[in-house]
Amino acid sequence: MKKAAVLPNFDPSQFCNQGQIEMEVASEEWELAWLSPSSIHTESAETTSRPRRIVLFVEPSPFSYISGYKNRFQNFIKYLRELGDQVMVVTTLQGLPQEFYGTKLIGSQSFPCPWYPNLRLSLALSPRIISEVLKFKPDIVHASSPGIMVFGALIIAKLLSVPIVMSYHTHVPVYIPRYTYSWLVQPMWLIIKLLHRAADLTLVPSAAIAKDLKDNDVTDANKIRLWNKGVDFHSFHPQYRSHEMRLRLSNGEPDKPLIVHVGRLGVEKSLDFLKRLMDRIPDTRIAFIGDGPYREELEKMFSGTGCAVFTGMLSEKELSQAYASGDVFVTPSESETLGQVVLEAMSSGLPVVAARAGGIPEIIANNQEGKIGYLFNPGDVDDCLKKLEPLLWNRELRETIGRAAREETEKYDWKATTAKIRNEEYSAAIWFWRKKRTQWQWPFPWLFKPFFL
Repeated sequence: MKKAAVLPNFDPSQFCNQGQIEMEVASEEWELAWLSPSSIHTESAETTSRPRRIVLFVEPSPFSYISGYKNRFQNFIKYLRELGDQVMVVTTLQGLPQEFYGTKLIGSQSFPCPWYPNLRLSLALSPRIISEVLKFKPDIVHASSPGIMVFGALIIAKLLSVPIVMSYHTHVPVYIPRYTYSWLVQPMWLIIKLLHRAADLTLVPSAAIAKDLKDNDVTDANKIRLWNKGVDFHSFHPQYRSHEMRLRLSNGEPDKPLIVHVGRLGVEKSLDFLKRLMDRIPDTRIAFIGDGPYREELEKMFSGTGCAVFTGMLSEKELSQAYASGDVFVTPSESETLGQVVLEAMSSGLPVVAARAGGIPEIIANNQEGKIGYLFNPGDVDDCLKKLEPLLWNRELRETIGRAAREETEKYDWKATTAKIRNEEYSAAIWFWRKKRTQWQWPFPWLFKPFFL
């Protein structure tokens, strides 16, 4: 009798058409049908809820690097621990805390990225790290990608013979022309392909990035899964609005309309656009919250205008106040894999005006534009002003859209997102890994298919 393989609970139809999915699933079942019953991995309540031992290789550090994924990984670690998993985090040594939700923290010596000195990189392949991971006995390895550390994570996962999940966070092919040479884009795609074809599953923050990976044939379409949106809607809340913070952000002019921009100040974020924008609305103030290699250039750009404030990095409490104390959040970035700061601004009750690019249209969908926020054509100052000016001067409109934005984000719960990754996507990765191992153990399965179907 044919033993049908049971696929994990996932929905790859987000990224490719239904006919293709049906063919791929049928193919998976056909390939597995010759296996003995004991080799088939089936999902059950027990397998999706039992605690796991998870090693996270995260580069850059989720504790010190200025990036939207910092909150993603910190919340992910927090809720993995809350859900009962044992977690080890391997990351760069700089800024490593003494303790983080009972997680085992391993710091690795690092070096600065040659063309981006604020970015620390590490292979994380020292005998000490290998020994620590070996003693931890992980059920699964999860590595952020692209980077240098992901190579170390891959080698260790293969040495220990455990599944590896890679999550794609930085769209390096888009950044390369801004920092180095355009001819390096194709070699970078080859490196990304090499890494992710060796992974058992790839997680992406948005369907737009999934499409890019699929279009560039990075890995099998059914091995690309969405890491759902999440936001800490308790920490980012309108209740944190502060007159003192607004006074600080507006350079002592709290009655002027105030634009807030939060994020890493890098050349790839198209921040020079904001200077052109501010030249058109001189009675408005703008606060840049965050730091990065482009800060000095931006400060020179805005020097003498009196309209801009640069706060640098803020504490968690100050950041919550900064979001809630502005009038409108504006981002011109065209390279966001999702746009975590957009979610945080919306959660703080702030209307958002953002470039229609990257993963941001998945936060402010076409049918929601004008209700929870606005999108403008990338690089188009006129289009941006058309969406922005009514918000700056119409308080009632601002508050209406801010309330709707806040309501929208309340459904993006980090705990539910984390549970889906550990219960569904990690289980899918283990399933793919077991399938691959069985095929390696039996090198010519096609010879035996007719006898077992």
